[in-house]
Amino acid sequence: MTTPVCTSASKAATPATAAQTLPYPSFSSYMRARQPVLLRTARSLTGNPSDAEDLLQTALTKTYVAWERIEDHRALDGYVRRALLNTRTSQWRKRKVDEFACDELPEPAPVPGGDDPAEQQALRDAMWRAIMRLPARQRAMVVLRYYEDLSEVQTAEVLGVSVGTVKSAVSRALGKLREDAELGLVRG
Repeated sequence: MTTPVCTSASKAATPATAAQTLPYPSFSSYMRARQPVLLRTARSLTGNPSDAEDLLQTALTKTYVAWERIEDHRALDGYVRRALLNTRTSQWRKRKVDEFACDELPEPAPVPGGDDPAEQQALRDAMWRAIMRLPARQRAMVVLRYYEDLSEVQTAEVLGVSVGTVKSAVSRALGKLREDAELGLVRG
């Protein structure tokens, strides 16, 4: 016949002499003495040290709540191991399944524009190097016109030149960019 480990109905006060003869007079002394062993058990249930620490923490919390009701302190390890196992089973049952088995592998969503992001970055870098090779005045006009998205009139006002000058300088700059050998290699 087994002795009860935990009784919730009886809350009889234990005599002071019985408390002194218990192998673990307090929860903290039990925890300090048995934590390494119980942590190994938790690691065997989870396979991950961080998850094992969380699991043991939860099981020890449950043990602490029930500490006064536990009559046989010699069976504490069994009580905590059962709490570990029940807690782990509950976690396993509650877990959210993010992946589902299917017959066909899903294809990745196409990138807008159909280009690889690395290729797009290489093209941007090549474009900036080509723009930096333009004369300063043409470079300023191209940057204001296309990167800052100013109109031809606004670009002319910022630079203090006529609209016709902006149009002709931008046209010549775009022609140089079209003929740039490095941009041709990246685009091609």
